[in-house]
Amino acid sequence: MKGEEGDACRAWQLLMRFFFTQRGELPSWGAELGLSPVQCHVLHLIEPGRPLAMSRLAATLSCDASNVTGLVDRLEARGLLVRRPSPADRRVKVIDLTPTGSRLRAQLLRRMSGEPLPLSRLSVREQRALVRMLERLVDDESD
Repeated sequence: MKGEEGDACRAWQLLMRFFFTQRGELPSWGAELGLSPVQCHVLHLIEPGRPLAMSRLAATLSCDASNVTGLVDRLEARGLLVRRPSPADRRVKVIDLTPTGSRLRAQLLRRMSGEPLPLSRLSVREQRALVRMLERLVDDESD
C-alpha cells in the first residue's frame, strides 16, 4: 500500500510541476487575444454548446461566486459569453459561449497547441493512455 501511495504522490507532484511549467505561457497567449490568464482559463473550461452553471465555474476556479460574476460580466460585455437561467432550474444561471466566444476559444486552443508540445514526445499510444487516465480522474471528480 505504501508504494501505491508513494506513486500516487509522485504522479501528483509531476502533474503539478508540468502544469506550472506550462502555465507560464498563458499570459502571452492570452495577451495576444486581449484576455487575462483567468479569462483564458474560463474560455478553456466552457465547451461550445455545453452550458456551465456559474456555481460549477466558481467551484472549479476555487473562488467566490461574486468573483465569477465579475469575470462573466467582463466576458459577456465582450460578446464572448451569454448568461441565462438553466432550463432545468431557473434559479441556476448558466453560461455558454457565443459564436464569437467559440471562435476565440478555438484560436486560444490552437495557440496553446501550436508550438511543439511536451506531450508530443510521448508515443500516440502513450498519449491516448494518458488521455483515458486523466478523463477517468476528471470524470470521477465531476460526479
